[in-house]
This record gives sequence, structure tokens and C-alpha cells, in this order.
Amino acid sequence: MVMEQTIWGHLPVLVRANSKESIEYILEALWRSRKTGLGTTDRCIIQEMLQLQNESDLDPLLVCLRMLIRRCVYENTSKEDIPKLFPNEVQPELQKLLTLLLHKFQRQWQEDVMKDQNIVPRLKAMTWNMANQDKESADPKAVINLKLQRDAQFHSGEQDVKFQLATDSLDMMLKAMHCIRDQFPIMVSVMLKFVLLPRLFFILISAVWFSNELVTC
Repeated sequence: MVMEQTIWGHLPVLVRANSKESIEYILEALWRSRKTGLGTTDRCIIQEMLQLQNESDLDPLLVCLRMLIRRCVYENTSKEDIPKLFPNEVQPELQKLLTLLLHKFQRQWQEDVMKDQNIVPRLKAMTWNMANQDKESADPKAVINLKLQRDAQFHSGEQDVKFQLATDSLDMMLKAMHCIRDQFPIMVSVMLKFVLLPRLFFILISAVWFSNELVTC
């Protein structure tokens, strides 16, 4: 707790920035470098923005801001609760500005996290029937209904997806999966036929869904 209070004590350094855009740049640079660490160019730019003579004075502030960003993004903090992240000694004006900027970028940053996780929804149920069974059609279509479970950190829950597959589309998918099967040894081919091919089918369907070619109900 004492260490965290010490870190918060560096937050007022942001008041030295000459504009809201400068603080906005700092937050965006920290998020952009969340996996690699802040580069030399950005460090120099931020140091100049904040009029810091010693580069070592920059690190405690950056640690504090990264803590704020993580809490806001990964704990899905609401706009009303963001001010509660600050201790009382942080100036109200600075709290208001940081709250505004953190809320502004929160959704975009959370979407970045979801892309990083690359979570494919789980198939909970699947049903199908033939379209227009009562009419003669030269190009029959199967109507597929999927119930998917999304386990993403910020957008979880069930979702229903409905789409149609014509004969040529289904034939193309099955031929592609059988070509994949033929590349494996016989023993692996047996497992692929009964275990992996159904899963691969669902993965292909999910890929089409993610590319916005499916109609979501």
C-alpha cells in the first residue's frame, strides 16, 4: 500500500503537459507499447512534453499510468467508477481529465485485448433443416442453426447464428476437409475422420461467421 501511494505521488507530473492532446498521446503510447515497453523515441517525446530534466523521473509516472490503464481495461471499470481509482491527493481537475480519456479509449482497448486472445466461440448446440422442403428446387439449401457460447473477457454469453449452405458450398468444404485428411497417416486419418473433421467443420463455420458472411439472429 505504501509503495502504491508513493507511485500515485508522481501522477501530478502530468499537469506539466501543455495540452489535453499531450496526455492523450502518453496514454496511447503506453497502450501501444504494452507488450514491448515504451521505445526510446516515445520516451524522449514524453520527457519533453512533461519538461523533465532527468529521464529516470519518467518511470514512476509511467508505472502509475499503466496501473490505471490495466484496472480500467481488464477490470472493466465503469465511467462512474474510474474516479474511485484515484486517491484523494490527486487534483480533481486531473482526475476528471484522466477519467474522460480512459473512458474514451476503454472500449477500443478492450477490443484490442479480445483480438489478442483470439477466442473462438464454443459450439453448444447445432440443428439443421432443409429450406423450402415443400417446393421443388434445383439448388436445395440446408439451413444451419448454431448456438454459440462466447467466453471472451468482456463480451461473454450465448449467441444464436443462422445461415444457409447450398450444395456446391457444402461439397467444397467437405472436399477440402477430405484433402486435409488424406495428408495424414492411416491411424491419424481414422481419428481425423471421427474427431477432428467435425471440429474442423465448426472452425470453418466460425471463420465464415467472423468474416461477417453469416446472418446473426
